[in-house]
Amino acid sequence: MHHSGKRNGFKFILKLLCVFAVLMMGLAGCATIPQDDVQLTEMKFDGLMGQRYTEILLVFGNAVKGDYMAGVYNTVGLNSPDGKGDSSPAEILDKIDMKKVKKNHDALSTVKNGPRLWTIDHLGVKAGQVRDFQGLKAHWVMWFPIPDAIRKGEDLSYQAMPAKRDTAMTIWEGSRAYILDDPQGNSWVMKSASLIKDSDQNFEDLKDLGSRLNLPAGWKFRSPILEKNLVFMTDNGKTQITQDELGNTYDRVGGLYSNYKP
Repeated sequence: MHHSGKRNGFKFILKLLCVFAVLMMGLAGCATIPQDDVQLTEMKFDGLMGQRYTEILLVFGNAVKGDYMAGVYNTVGLNSPDGKGDSSPAEILDKIDMKKVKKNHDALSTVKNGPRLWTIDHLGVKAGQVRDFQGLKAHWVMWFPIPDAIRKGEDLSYQAMPAKRDTAMTIWEGSRAYILDDPQGNSWVMKSASLIKDSDQNFEDLKDLGSRLNLPAGWKFRSPILEKNLVFMTDNGKTQITQDELGNTYDRVGGLYSNYKP
């Protein structure tokens, strides 16, 4: 009983510290990371090129430690009668109240990362718990440790960012790839186009995106038709990503990061 009382007292102090940190930092609470990745199902999706999707990010963590982890929930394969096509219908997405999402899912904060357009043909993913965001269903697909730079709102356009990925992505032979080449000789292939900053961005016009981007010195954009399948890979689960100023997202290719460099 004596040790139990000490443990309970310690837990109580931790809770008080959490509450204090929340008051000081303006966060909504100390949100425990849910076990949405306990039971995973391997899923494969084809014919994604140009299709709409959205990711909802639920941020959990400990305000005392300053550790924040986002659960990423992707709509791919859901919200359509046959599981194909647009998985993020505007009539559902546009009505979502993100303040209610935060409250209903016990999160510290939330992010609506969409709508976006796939610029890959094939996706293989280990999907976890499906959550319902006011009619928009999405599977858990990954945990994302939130870098300080993102929390501070810094512009990370054209900067290499480390990422972890446990998905299989492919662009088929005969499809177009949208590629950034940086001054160091690295190439980055777009995996999704964003409709968040520019809702008028059109899939058919992505091939001419280079004329719209404010590319840093030494950067180039190209959009070749691939002559063989491009398979994205990782270095033991680690990869690198970057974004342009419109929020389009690219994965590094070449070397350990793909089966060849287009």
